[in-house]
Amino acid sequence: MLLEANGTLLARGSSVRRFAAGLVVTCGLAVVASIEGAQFAIPFTHPSKTASASQKDVSHVPQPTTPQQAAESGYDGGLRFCRIQFNTSSEGDGAGWFVDYPRADENLSIRLSQLTKLPITTVGEGDPVHIVLRLTETELFQCPWVMMTEPGGADFSEAEAKQLGEYLRKGGFLWADDFWGTHAWEWWSMQMAKALPPGEFPIVDVPIDHPMFHTMFDVKEIPQIPNIGQWVSTHTTSERGADSPQAYARAIFDKKGRLMVFMTFDTDFGDSFERETESPDYFQNFSVPAYEIAADVLIYALTH
Repeated sequence: MLLEANGTLLARGSSVRRFAAGLVVTCGLAVVASIEGAQFAIPFTHPSKTASASQKDVSHVPQPTTPQQAAESGYDGGLRFCRIQFNTSSEGDGAGWFVDYPRADENLSIRLSQLTKLPITTVGEGDPVHIVLRLTETELFQCPWVMMTEPGGADFSEAEAKQLGEYLRKGGFLWADDFWGTHAWEWWSMQMAKALPPGEFPIVDVPIDHPMFHTMFDVKEIPQIPNIGQWVSTHTTSERGADSPQAYARAIFDKKGRLMVFMTFDTDFGDSFERETESPDYFQNFSVPAYEIAADVLIYALTH
């Protein structure tokens, strides 16, 4: 299994019981959390570099000072945000792999370090390492989970589809987010069928009582998260009108019941990560529940 070598990443703070909405408008945003009933604020600051430092003596080795250098220097066992770069077809419906990059990658990594005990690989003054990979790269297998944004326009080559299928069957986990409407769904389903034959690996809805949604936080619903511009201007959530009436959580399981692919459809988790500092209202309504769900999903993915 791909994840066996990273067993130390799988511990979580069992004392963390509740994550409440909150903003501190003094030194930027803060998440208000509760541990055993005691309220406290987690400022939006970078995690300590020592929290994810290797125990080996590497003082004689030149150390990377930027996230990009760290990503290029090799895998150290810490959790990194791995984003998939893919070609986009004009026949699909998607703006491209780079939507929400890199701020969403950085913010989600920081929040995970604050809300869980997952060791996040950082450099410099606590800058989280994040990498961008194509599906054909061998480094894909060093990522226990990967994310795709705007996959409604993805266009997989034969080689990409083959390696994605191999990665997923060997224990990898894919989160596909931010695609809207019937056409985007049909196009994405066609691309996934290249990697995982739907006759063997059907796409199904994930019920809210699935254990994944209760790993750390007790999730009650999958929110429909709009892009921040739409919310600020209209306070509506559907980006495709009647063609995207609500948010959906869907998945592909392997033959033993392990969740391999998680899909948040007709909703935009990426924007809630990327744009969390820009509107107190948007943060409270969408970023807080999105981080709760993200913590649940990733802890579950790394432990199953």
